[in-house]
Amino acid sequence: MTRRPSAGGIGMFTGLSTAMFGALVAWTVSAQQPAPAHPQADVLSIGGSVTEIIVALGQQHRLIARDTTSTFPPDVQSLPDVGYMRALSPEGVLSVGPALILSTEGAGPPEALDVIRAADVTFVEIPEAYSAEGILHKIAVVGDALGVPERADGLASEVGAKLEAAQAQADVAPEDRKRVLFVLSTEGGKINASGRGTAADAIIRMAGGVNAVTEFDGYRQLTDEAVGLAAPDVILMMKRSGDHAAENGDLFAMPAIRLTPAAETRSVVRMDGLLMLGFGPRTADAVIALQQALYGQSG
Repeated sequence: MTRRPSAGGIGMFTGLSTAMFGALVAWTVSAQQPAPAHPQADVLSIGGSVTEIIVALGQQHRLIARDTTSTFPPDVQSLPDVGYMRALSPEGVLSVGPALILSTEGAGPPEALDVIRAADVTFVEIPEAYSAEGILHKIAVVGDALGVPERADGLASEVGAKLEAAQAQADVAPEDRKRVLFVLSTEGGKINASGRGTAADAIIRMAGGVNAVTEFDGYRQLTDEAVGLAAPDVILMMKRSGDHAAENGDLFAMPAIRLTPAAETRSVVRMDGLLMLGFGPRTADAVIALQQALYGQSG
């Protein structure tokens, strides 16, 4: 079982150097390391797409633990979970006893990564890029880190061919492209949506759509007026539950949404978040699924 850090975590050791703290954490948790499910298990994967690549390379037996975002294939969920990739603790990460950590770019917080890197663990950061080329590069980096570059070459060829075919199918004439608004959440009655430079922005464009919001980078809360001006034909969301979920009736009744073209046709597409935004080996499937949801089978 993964040991969770107490509140205060790093702060209680502020008098120690990063290297000293890393050594102390490694020593403290060494006795708590779980027995690996496979004798060759030595890899901690941080990031859902990184985990998918490891599995696609035939290296699932190397996995000793994963982070919360690593949910596919479903059987990886039986592995110890070290927490959310952007809120890691050195104690939780090192408690599973990895010899190699493969982490997607953007994990953190930075001070936690400093301590983890100071421990006697090889840490490889996998670059994140929301493009076909970026996916193939991720596969190559993971393959090199695991010592299976030939398998990575084969997987990259297979994934690259699927991506090329998917984007050819999603080649929609400019005048026919639908305006798509990706809504991250509606918590508190506010629309948090994607602008430029996000995974959502990239998948919309790869599937032959137009991102309805291009005035800013990243994710931002929109005013009702801004949503109206965006005039989306379709609302795109992740399949989720709890506070971040919004049933269709509630979604289209929101003042920001109800006067949009999407509300008039009640057009909403919901997809698995990791499939849609992970930019890993299954992205071609995501492109095809979104293209078909937007335009129908004929493309």
